[in-house]
Amino acid sequence: MTAADAVIYGASELVVGPAAGTAEGSHPGADGSPADPDAVLERIEDGAVAIADGKIVAIGPTDEIVAEYPPESAAEAIDASGKTILPGFVDSHTHAVFAGDRSDEFAAKLRGKPYQDILAEGGGILRTVRATRAASDEKLLELLLERLDTMLSFGATTVEVKSGYGLDTETERRLLEVVGRAAEMHPVRVVPTFMGAHAVPEGESTADYVDRVIEDQLPVVAEHAVFCDIFCEEDVFSVEDSRRVLTAGREHGLEPKIHAEEFAHLGGSQLAAELNAVSADHLLQATESDATAIADAGVVPTLLPGTAFALGTEYAEPRQFLAAGSEVAVATDFNPNCYAPGMEFALTLACVGMGLSPAEAVRAGTYGGGLALGASRTEIERVPAGCGTLREGAPGDLLVLDAPSHAHVPYRFDESVVERALIGGEPAYRSRADSEVDR
Repeated sequence: MTAADAVIYGASELVVGPAAGTAEGSHPGADGSPADPDAVLERIEDGAVAIADGKIVAIGPTDEIVAEYPPESAAEAIDASGKTILPGFVDSHTHAVFAGDRSDEFAAKLRGKPYQDILAEGGGILRTVRATRAASDEKLLELLLERLDTMLSFGATTVEVKSGYGLDTETERRLLEVVGRAAEMHPVRVVPTFMGAHAVPEGESTADYVDRVIEDQLPVVAEHAVFCDIFCEEDVFSVEDSRRVLTAGREHGLEPKIHAEEFAHLGGSQLAAELNAVSADHLLQATESDATAIADAGVVPTLLPGTAFALGTEYAEPRQFLAAGSEVAVATDFNPNCYAPGMEFALTLACVGMGLSPAEAVRAGTYGGGLALGASRTEIERVPAGCGTLREGAPGDLLVLDAPSHAHVPYRFDESVVERALIGGEPAYRSRADSEVDR
Protein backbone atom coordinates (compact mmCIF):
# COMPACT_ATOMS: atom_id res chain seq x y z
CA MET A 1 0.00 0.00 0.00
CA THR A 2 1.10 3.55 -0.82
CA ALA A 3 0.03 6.87 0.65
CA ALA A 4 -1.41 9.51 -1.68
CA ASP A 5 -2.21 13.14 -1.05
CA ALA A 6 -5.73 12.73 -2.43
CA VAL A 7 -7.90 9.75 -3.30
CA ILE A 8 -11.29 10.16 -4.96
CA TYR A 9 -13.17 6.90 -5.31
CA GLY A 10 -16.47 5.17 -6.05
CA ALA A 11 -17.47 7.46 -8.94
CA SER A 12 -20.33 6.17 -11.06
CA GLU A 13 -18.37 7.55 -14.01
CA LEU A 14 -14.75 8.68 -14.21
CA VAL A 15 -13.76 10.47 -17.41
CA VAL A 16 -10.09 9.90 -18.20
CA GLY A 17 -9.79 11.81 -21.47
CA PRO A 18 -9.94 10.97 -25.20
CA ALA A 19 -10.70 7.30 -25.79
CA ALA A 20 -7.93 5.17 -27.26
CA GLY A 21 -7.94 5.46 -31.04
CA THR A 22 -9.89 8.72 -30.99
CA ALA A 23 -7.11 11.29 -30.93
CA GLU A 24 -6.81 14.03 -33.53
CA GLY A 25 -8.18 13.05 -36.91
CA SER A 26 -10.19 10.11 -35.60
CA HIS A 27 -13.68 11.36 -36.44
CA PRO A 28 -14.20 9.09 -39.47
CA GLY A 29 -17.43 10.43 -40.96
CA ALA A 30 -17.24 12.63 -44.03
CA ASP A 31 -18.74 15.41 -41.95
CA GLY A 32 -16.39 14.84 -39.04
CA SER A 33 -18.87 12.78 -37.02
CA PRO A 34 -17.62 9.73 -35.10
CA ALA A 35 -19.42 6.42 -35.56
CA ASP A 36 -20.47 6.70 -31.90
CA PRO A 37 -20.34 10.27 -30.53
CA ASP A 38 -20.33 8.97 -26.95
CA ALA A 39 -17.26 6.82 -27.63
CA VAL A 40 -14.86 9.75 -27.92
CA LEU A 41 -14.22 9.71 -24.15
CA GLU A 42 -12.50 6.99 -22.14
CA ARG A 43 -14.69 6.36 -19.09
CA ILE A 44 -14.44 4.05 -16.09
CA GLU A 45 -17.44 2.87 -14.12
CA ASP A 46 -16.97 2.78 -10.34
CA GLY A 47 -13.70 4.61 -10.91
CA ALA A 48 -11.07 6.10 -8.64
CA VAL A 49 -8.04 8.35 -8.94
CA ALA A 50 -5.02 8.90 -6.68
CA ILE A 51 -2.93 12.08 -6.64
CA ALA A 52 0.51 12.67 -5.13
CA ASP A 53 2.78 15.70 -5.43
CA GLY A 54 0.21 17.44 -7.56
CA LYS A 55 -0.01 14.76 -10.26
CA ILE A 56 -2.13 11.73 -11.06
CA VAL A 57 -0.31 8.61 -9.87
CA ALA A 58 -3.02 6.01 -10.45
CA ILE A 59 -6.42 5.77 -12.09
CA GLY A 60 -8.73 2.81 -12.55
CA PRO A 61 -11.48 0.76 -10.90
CA THR A 62 -12.13 1.69 -7.30
CA ASP A 63 -11.23 -1.69 -5.82
CA GLU A 64 -7.80 -1.64 -7.48
CA ILE A 65 -6.96 1.97 -6.60
CA VAL A 66 -8.07 1.91 -2.95
CA ALA A 67 -6.20 -1.36 -2.39
CA GLU A 68 -2.96 0.38 -3.37
CA TYR A 69 -3.82 3.87 -2.10
CA PRO A 70 -6.08 3.62 0.99
CA PRO A 71 -8.36 6.66 1.31
CA GLU A 72 -7.86 6.69 5.08
CA SER A 73 -4.16 7.40 4.52
CA ALA A 74 -4.78 10.37 2.22
CA ALA A 75 -4.95 13.99 3.33
CA GLU A 76 -7.96 14.43 1.05
CA ALA A 77 -10.36 11.49 0.62
CA ILE A 78 -13.60 11.92 -1.31
CA ASP A 79 -16.34 9.33 -1.63
CA ALA A 80 -17.77 10.09 -5.08
CA SER A 81 -20.47 7.43 -5.04
CA GLY A 82 -23.21 8.35 -7.50
CA LYS A 83 -21.12 11.19 -8.85
CA THR A 84 -18.86 11.87 -11.83
CA ILE A 85 -15.13 12.64 -11.82
CA LEU A 86 -14.08 14.81 -14.71
CA PRO A 87 -10.87 16.61 -15.74
CA GLY A 88 -11.05 20.27 -14.79
CA PHE A 89 -12.30 22.49 -17.60
CA VAL A 90 -9.67 24.43 -19.52
CA ASP A 91 -11.01 27.82 -20.58
CA SER A 92 -8.48 28.67 -23.25
CA HIS A 93 -9.87 32.04 -24.39
CA THR A 94 -11.01 34.84 -22.06
CA HIS A 95 -10.68 38.60 -21.70
CA ALA A 96 -11.35 38.53 -17.98
CA VAL A 97 -9.30 41.55 -16.83
CA PHE A 98 -11.26 44.75 -17.46
CA ALA A 99 -13.29 47.46 -15.77
CA GLY A 100 -16.56 49.16 -16.67
CA ASP A 101 -20.05 48.14 -17.75
CA ARG A 102 -21.58 47.73 -21.20
CA SER A 103 -25.02 46.35 -20.39
CA ASP A 104 -26.66 49.14 -22.41
CA GLU A 105 -24.89 47.88 -25.52
CA PHE A 106 -26.59 44.53 -25.02
CA ALA A 107 -29.91 46.33 -25.30
CA ALA A 108 -28.68 48.19 -28.41
CA LYS A 109 -27.72 44.91 -30.08
CA LEU A 110 -31.18 43.53 -29.32
CA ARG A 111 -32.58 46.51 -31.23
CA GLY A 112 -30.53 45.41 -34.22
CA LYS A 113 -27.47 47.63 -33.95
CA PRO A 114 -24.38 45.82 -35.34
CA TYR A 115 -21.36 45.52 -33.07
CA GLN A 116 -19.17 47.16 -35.72
CA ASP A 117 -21.39 50.27 -35.54
CA ILE A 118 -21.11 50.33 -31.75
CA LEU A 119 -17.33 50.12 -32.06
CA ALA A 120 -17.22 52.86 -34.71
CA GLU A 121 -19.08 55.18 -32.33
CA GLY A 122 -16.50 54.72 -29.58
CA GLY A 123 -18.30 51.92 -27.80
CA GLY A 124 -17.35 48.26 -27.57
CA ILE A 125 -13.69 47.60 -26.88
CA LEU A 126 -12.78 51.30 -26.87
CA ARG A 127 -15.33 52.05 -24.17
CA THR A 128 -13.90 49.30 -21.98
CA VAL A 129 -10.40 50.65 -22.66
CA ARG A 130 -11.37 54.02 -21.22
CA ALA A 131 -12.83 52.43 -18.08
CA THR A 132 -9.89 50.07 -17.66
CA ARG A 133 -7.28 52.78 -18.01
CA ALA A 134 -9.07 54.75 -15.28
CA ALA A 135 -9.21 51.81 -12.84
CA SER A 136 -6.52 51.25 -10.21
CA ASP A 137 -4.42 48.08 -10.18
CA GLU A 138 -6.12 47.11 -6.91
CA LYS A 139 -9.57 47.43 -8.44
CA LEU A 140 -8.58 45.45 -11.52
CA LEU A 141 -7.12 42.71 -9.33
CA GLU A 142 -10.23 42.62 -7.15
CA LEU A 143 -12.45 42.26 -10.23
CA LEU A 144 -10.26 39.56 -11.76
CA LEU A 145 -10.14 37.51 -8.55
CA GLU A 146 -13.91 37.67 -8.25
CA ARG A 147 -14.27 36.51 -11.86
CA LEU A 148 -11.84 33.66 -11.30
CA ASP A 149 -13.94 32.64 -8.29
CA THR A 150 -16.98 32.48 -10.55
CA MET A 151 -15.16 30.61 -13.31
CA LEU A 152 -13.86 28.09 -10.78
CA SER A 153 -17.37 27.58 -9.43
CA PHE A 154 -18.37 26.51 -12.94
CA GLY A 155 -15.47 24.06 -13.16
CA ALA A 156 -12.62 25.95 -14.85
CA THR A 157 -9.32 24.91 -13.27
CA THR A 158 -7.13 26.47 -15.99
CA VAL A 159 -8.00 29.87 -17.46
CA GLU A 160 -6.25 31.92 -20.13
CA VAL A 161 -6.56 35.70 -19.57
CA LYS A 162 -5.74 38.23 -22.29
CA SER A 163 -4.73 41.85 -21.92
CA GLY A 164 -6.01 44.21 -24.60
CA TYR A 165 -8.10 46.79 -22.78
CA GLY A 166 -5.12 49.10 -22.35
CA LEU A 167 -3.92 49.81 -25.89
CA ASP A 168 -0.91 51.66 -24.55
CA THR A 169 2.35 50.39 -23.14
CA GLU A 170 1.74 51.37 -19.53
CA THR A 171 -1.77 49.95 -19.23
CA GLU A 172 -0.97 46.75 -21.12
CA ARG A 173 1.93 46.18 -18.72
CA ARG A 174 -0.32 46.92 -15.75
CA LEU A 175 -2.94 44.46 -16.97
CA LEU A 176 -0.45 41.64 -17.41
CA GLU A 177 1.08 42.36 -14.00
CA VAL A 178 -2.41 42.16 -12.48
CA VAL A 179 -2.93 38.81 -14.22
CA GLY A 180 0.39 37.65 -12.78
CA ARG A 181 -0.62 38.72 -9.26
CA ALA A 182 -3.95 36.92 -9.63
CA ALA A 183 -2.11 33.77 -10.73
CA GLU A 184 -0.09 33.86 -7.51
CA MET A 185 -3.12 34.47 -5.29
CA HIS A 186 -5.75 32.24 -6.84
CA PRO A 187 -5.74 28.42 -7.05
CA VAL A 188 -6.84 28.43 -10.71
CA ARG A 189 -3.98 27.97 -13.16
CA VAL A 190 -3.89 31.34 -14.94
CA VAL A 191 -2.18 31.68 -18.32
CA PRO A 192 -1.45 35.26 -19.50
CA THR A 193 -1.71 36.42 -23.11
CA PHE A 194 -0.61 39.79 -24.50
CA MET A 195 -3.19 41.29 -26.84
CA GLY A 196 -2.20 44.89 -27.31
CA ALA A 197 -3.48 44.56 -30.89
CA HIS A 198 -7.10 44.24 -29.77
CA ALA A 199 -8.34 47.47 -31.36
CA VAL A 200 -6.91 50.70 -32.75
CA PRO A 201 -6.96 53.51 -30.16
CA GLU A 202 -9.08 56.57 -30.86
CA GLY A 203 -7.31 59.19 -32.93
CA GLU A 204 -4.52 56.91 -34.16
CA SER A 205 -3.89 55.25 -37.50
CA THR A 206 -3.68 51.48 -37.72
CA ALA A 207 -0.18 51.62 -39.22
CA ASP A 208 1.15 53.85 -36.44
CA TYR A 209 -0.46 51.73 -33.73
CA VAL A 210 0.93 48.47 -35.15
CA ASP A 211 4.37 50.08 -35.02
CA ARG A 212 3.80 51.02 -31.38
CA VAL A 213 2.69 47.50 -30.46
CA ILE A 214 5.84 46.08 -32.01
CA GLU A 215 8.38 48.73 -31.02
CA ASP A 216 7.06 49.98 -27.68
CA GLN A 217 4.71 47.46 -26.09
CA LEU A 218 6.24 44.07 -26.87
CA PRO A 219 9.70 44.79 -25.36
CA VAL A 220 8.02 45.87 -22.10
CA VAL A 221 5.27 43.26 -21.72
CA ALA A 222 6.84 40.10 -23.14
CA GLU A 223 8.25 38.92 -19.80
CA HIS A 224 4.72 38.91 -18.36
CA ALA A 225 2.99 36.76 -20.99
CA VAL A 226 3.07 33.35 -22.66
CA PHE A 227 1.17 34.10 -25.87
CA CYS A 228 0.68 37.00 -28.28
CA ASP A 229 -2.77 37.43 -29.84
CA ILE A 230 -4.32 39.85 -32.36
CA PHE A 231 -7.81 40.67 -33.64
CA CYS A 232 -7.41 39.94 -37.36
CA GLU A 233 -10.64 41.45 -38.65
CA GLU A 234 -12.04 43.80 -41.25
CA ASP A 235 -11.57 47.46 -40.21
CA VAL A 236 -9.31 46.38 -37.34
CA PHE A 237 -6.04 44.58 -38.17
CA SER A 238 -5.24 43.11 -41.57
CA VAL A 239 -3.52 39.83 -42.28
CA GLU A 240 -0.27 41.68 -42.90
CA ASP A 241 -0.66 43.65 -39.66
CA SER A 242 -1.24 40.35 -37.89
CA ARG A 243 1.79 38.71 -39.48
CA ARG A 244 4.00 41.58 -38.32
CA VAL A 245 2.72 41.59 -34.74
CA LEU A 246 2.71 37.83 -34.26
CA THR A 247 6.16 37.43 -35.82
CA ALA A 248 7.51 40.15 -33.54
CA GLY A 249 5.83 38.50 -30.58
CA ARG A 250 7.54 35.22 -31.36
CA GLU A 251 10.89 37.03 -31.54
CA HIS A 252 10.19 38.12 -27.95
CA GLY A 253 9.40 34.53 -26.91
CA LEU A 254 5.59 34.70 -27.16
CA GLU A 255 3.81 31.95 -29.08
CA PRO A 256 1.14 33.18 -31.52
CA LYS A 257 -2.63 32.94 -31.22
CA ILE A 258 -5.09 34.73 -33.48
CA HIS A 259 -8.70 35.92 -33.53
CA ALA A 260 -9.68 34.89 -37.05
CA GLU A 261 -12.70 34.85 -39.38
CA GLU A 262 -15.18 36.11 -36.79
CA PHE A 263 -17.19 38.73 -38.71
CA ALA A 264 -15.55 38.52 -42.13
CA HIS A 265 -13.39 35.98 -43.96
CA LEU A 266 -10.05 37.78 -44.07
CA GLY A 267 -7.44 35.01 -44.17
CA GLY A 268 -6.44 34.83 -40.51
CA SER A 269 -6.79 31.05 -40.50
CA GLN A 270 -4.29 30.67 -43.32
CA LEU A 271 -1.91 32.99 -41.46
CA ALA A 272 -2.30 30.85 -38.33
CA ALA A 273 -1.28 27.84 -40.40
CA GLU A 274 1.65 29.72 -41.95
CA LEU A 275 2.96 30.72 -38.51
CA ASN A 276 2.17 27.40 -36.84
CA ALA A 277 0.13 29.29 -34.26
CA VAL A 278 -1.01 27.47 -31.16
CA SER A 279 -4.65 28.24 -31.90
CA ALA A 280 -6.98 30.10 -34.24
CA ASP A 281 -10.08 31.33 -32.43
CA HIS A 282 -13.70 32.22 -33.33
CA LEU A 283 -13.70 30.93 -36.94
CA LEU A 284 -17.37 31.62 -37.62
CA GLN A 285 -16.59 32.44 -41.26
CA ALA A 286 -13.91 29.79 -41.80
CA THR A 287 -14.06 27.55 -44.86
CA GLU A 288 -13.17 23.92 -45.49
CA SER A 289 -9.84 25.00 -47.00
CA ASP A 290 -9.12 26.95 -43.81
CA ALA A 291 -9.96 23.86 -41.78
CA THR A 292 -7.57 21.77 -43.85
CA ALA A 293 -4.77 24.32 -43.56
CA ILE A 294 -4.91 24.64 -39.79
CA ALA A 295 -5.27 20.88 -39.32
CA ASP A 296 -2.18 20.25 -41.45
CA ALA A 297 -0.26 22.84 -39.40
CA GLY A 298 -1.36 21.48 -36.02
CA VAL A 299 -3.21 24.68 -35.10
CA VAL A 300 -6.07 24.11 -32.64
CA PRO A 301 -9.42 25.57 -33.77
CA THR A 302 -10.94 27.19 -30.70
CA LEU A 303 -14.68 27.73 -30.98
CA LEU A 304 -16.54 30.24 -28.82
CA PRO A 305 -20.28 29.56 -28.97
CA GLY A 306 -21.06 32.14 -26.28
CA THR A 307 -20.00 34.88 -28.70
CA ALA A 308 -22.37 33.70 -31.41
CA PHE A 309 -25.13 33.45 -28.81
CA ALA A 310 -24.45 37.01 -27.57
CA LEU A 311 -24.27 38.45 -31.08
CA GLY A 312 -27.26 36.50 -32.38
CA THR A 313 -25.21 35.14 -35.29
CA GLU A 314 -24.72 31.69 -36.75
CA TYR A 315 -22.39 29.40 -34.84
CA ALA A 316 -19.03 28.12 -36.02
CA GLU A 317 -19.11 24.73 -37.72
CA PRO A 318 -17.04 22.19 -35.76
CA ARG A 319 -17.56 19.27 -38.16
CA GLN A 320 -15.37 20.76 -40.87
CA PHE A 321 -12.46 20.98 -38.42
CA LEU A 322 -13.01 17.48 -37.06
CA ALA A 323 -13.29 16.07 -40.58
CA ALA A 324 -9.99 17.77 -41.49
CA GLY A 325 -8.27 16.06 -38.55
CA SER A 326 -8.17 18.76 -35.88
CA GLU A 327 -8.86 18.48 -32.18
CA VAL A 328 -11.43 21.17 -31.42
CA ALA A 329 -11.40 23.34 -28.29
CA VAL A 330 -14.40 25.13 -26.81
CA ALA A 331 -13.96 28.16 -24.53
CA THR A 332 -16.11 30.95 -23.09
CA ASP A 333 -14.64 34.13 -24.64
CA PHE A 334 -15.71 35.80 -21.38
CA ASN A 335 -15.56 39.57 -21.96
CA PRO A 336 -17.83 42.64 -21.59
CA ASN A 337 -19.52 41.79 -24.91
CA CYS A 338 -20.00 38.12 -23.96
CA TYR A 339 -20.59 38.21 -20.24
CA ALA A 340 -20.77 34.46 -19.70
CA PRO A 341 -17.89 33.16 -17.54
CA GLY A 342 -19.18 29.60 -17.12
CA MET A 343 -17.69 26.72 -19.08
CA GLU A 344 -20.78 24.64 -18.38
CA PHE A 345 -22.94 27.06 -20.36
CA ALA A 346 -20.35 27.20 -23.16
CA LEU A 347 -20.54 23.41 -23.46
CA THR A 348 -24.33 23.53 -23.55
CA LEU A 349 -24.13 25.97 -26.44
CA ALA A 350 -21.54 23.76 -28.14
CA CYS A 351 -24.17 21.01 -28.13
CA VAL A 352 -27.31 23.01 -28.89
CA GLY A 353 -25.77 25.58 -31.22
CA MET A 354 -22.91 23.68 -32.86
CA GLY A 355 -24.23 20.12 -32.82
CA LEU A 356 -21.57 18.44 -30.70
CA SER A 357 -22.57 15.49 -28.56
CA PRO A 358 -22.18 15.89 -24.78
CA ALA A 359 -19.07 13.70 -24.90
CA GLU A 360 -17.56 15.72 -27.76
CA ALA A 361 -18.30 18.99 -25.94
CA VAL A 362 -16.71 17.79 -22.69
CA ARG A 363 -13.68 16.59 -24.64
CA ALA A 364 -13.40 20.01 -26.33
CA GLY A 365 -13.66 21.82 -22.99
CA THR A 366 -10.99 19.70 -21.31
CA TYR A 367 -8.47 17.96 -23.57
CA GLY A 368 -9.06 20.36 -26.49
CA GLY A 369 -8.64 23.38 -24.25
CA GLY A 370 -5.34 22.02 -22.97
CA LEU A 371 -4.04 21.66 -26.52
CA ALA A 372 -5.20 25.21 -27.32
CA LEU A 373 -2.89 26.39 -24.53
CA GLY A 374 0.05 24.37 -25.79
CA ALA A 375 -0.14 21.37 -23.44
CA SER A 376 1.39 19.17 -26.13
CA ARG A 377 4.12 21.68 -27.07
CA THR A 378 7.32 21.29 -25.10
CA GLU A 379 8.32 24.92 -25.71
CA ILE A 380 5.33 26.12 -23.66
CA GLU A 381 6.19 25.38 -20.05
CA ARG A 382 3.38 27.31 -18.33
CA VAL A 383 0.75 24.67 -19.25
CA PRO A 384 1.64 21.19 -17.97
CA ALA A 385 1.54 18.17 -20.26
CA GLY A 386 -1.66 16.23 -19.83
CA CYS A 387 -3.67 19.33 -18.90
CA GLY A 388 -7.33 18.50 -19.54
CA THR A 389 -6.95 14.75 -18.89
CA LEU A 390 -6.73 12.47 -15.87
CA ARG A 391 -4.05 10.11 -17.12
CA GLU A 392 -1.06 9.12 -15.01
CA GLY A 393 1.43 11.98 -14.88
CA ALA A 394 -1.17 14.62 -15.70
CA PRO A 395 -1.83 17.43 -13.21
CA GLY A 396 -4.29 16.51 -10.48
CA ASP A 397 -6.90 18.99 -11.68
CA LEU A 398 -10.35 17.46 -11.48
CA LEU A 399 -14.00 18.07 -10.80
CA VAL A 400 -16.46 16.08 -8.75
CA LEU A 401 -19.89 16.51 -10.31
CA ASP A 402 -23.10 16.06 -8.39
CA ALA A 403 -24.41 14.02 -11.31
CA PRO A 404 -24.10 10.41 -12.51
CA SER A 405 -22.49 11.18 -15.89
CA HIS A 406 -20.68 13.84 -17.93
CA ALA A 407 -23.84 14.36 -20.02
CA HIS A 408 -25.39 16.31 -17.14
CA VAL A 409 -22.94 19.18 -17.74
CA PRO A 410 -24.63 20.43 -20.95
CA TYR A 411 -27.99 18.87 -20.11
CA ARG A 412 -28.59 20.84 -16.91
CA PHE A 413 -27.87 24.21 -18.50
CA ASP A 414 -29.61 26.35 -15.88
CA GLU A 415 -27.53 25.13 -12.94
CA SER A 416 -24.00 24.09 -12.14
CA VAL A 417 -23.37 20.43 -11.41
CA VAL A 418 -19.84 21.09 -10.12
CA GLU A 419 -19.76 20.02 -6.47
CA ARG A 420 -16.07 20.60 -5.85
CA ALA A 421 -12.77 21.04 -7.66
CA LEU A 422 -9.23 19.95 -6.94
CA ILE A 423 -6.21 21.64 -8.50
CA GLY A 424 -2.92 19.85 -8.10
CA GLY A 425 -4.74 17.45 -5.79
CA GLU A 426 -5.73 20.17 -3.33
CA PRO A 427 -9.24 21.53 -2.71
CA ALA A 428 -9.66 24.60 -4.92
CA TYR A 429 -11.74 27.39 -3.50
CA ARG A 430 -11.24 30.87 -2.18
CA SER A 431 -13.33 33.11 0.00
CA ARG A 432 -13.59 36.61 -1.38
CA ALA A 433 -13.64 37.82 2.18
CA ASP A 434 -10.15 36.43 2.56
CA SER A 435 -8.78 38.35 -0.40
CA GLU A 436 -5.55 40.21 0.22
CA VAL A 437 -6.68 43.03 -2.00
CA ASP A 438 -7.45 46.31 -0.26
CA ARG A 439 -11.15 46.93 -0.59
